[in-house]
Amino acid sequence: MSVLEVKNVSIRYMTGDFKQIGLKEYIMRKLSGNYHVNEFWADKDITFSLEKGELLGIIGTNGAGKSTILKAVAGIMEPTEGHVHRSGKVAALLELSSGFDKELTVKENAYLRGAMLGYTRQFMNDTYEEIISFADLKEFEDRPFKQLSSGMKSRLAFSVASMVQPDILILDEVLSVGDGAFRKKSEQKMLEIIHGGAATILVSHSLPQIRNMSTKILWLHKGKQIACGNDVQGLCDRYERFLNGDKEALVQ
Repeated sequence: MSVLEVKNVSIRYMTGDFKQIGLKEYIMRKLSGNYHVNEFWADKDITFSLEKGELLGIIGTNGAGKSTILKAVAGIMEPTEGHVHRSGKVAALLELSSGFDKELTVKENAYLRGAMLGYTRQFMNDTYEEIISFADLKEFEDRPFKQLSSGMKSRLAFSVASMVQPDILILDEVLSVGDGAFRKKSEQKMLEIIHGGAATILVSHSLPQIRNMSTKILWLHKGKQIACGNDVQGLCDRYERFLNGDKEALVQ
């Protein structure tokens, strides 16, 4: 059985003018039938599955629905239609620079981030030195977090999040954090987790990274599934043709 199954998942956002008109006007419009709601389908009928050790690279331009489907897989968002079946522990590295307290020290924020991810105090005590060393932040651990650059903050978040061995690992543009040396180190860390048996989803605008790491490709465009399969190089070639202006690649 697959570690992860996504079946006919669709996610709809509802938008209206409630915030602009206020509660009283909203009630009046609802009673008179003059209140209109707009529907936007961020993803429509997305289907794929993953086995242990597989890495699914999700490609698509901005607005394709990539981050939305990741949130559904992670359990952050419930699908409007369809279902997601997960087996085992899920670790999601999304929006790495969020969730910190700028007034706390780097060390305090490491523990804060660990608590947010469900790590015990003992686990953090045991792994803290490894975390701070991996992030190359040992000399900054007692400084206020607000003094760090955005890249340094992301390095800390990545380091804390990568300390566990999940069954399903979700990566959203996180292997591009830090400088070249740290990117290489973070990519190696992810490969260790993948080789440990994790089923992994990677979203990245780096096509070479997708080509090198993926065993399967999912191509999304404006919320629709264009293609999904194991022909990594063939699908990446097709996607690259689309990026270069070949619109027929969408319907090939």
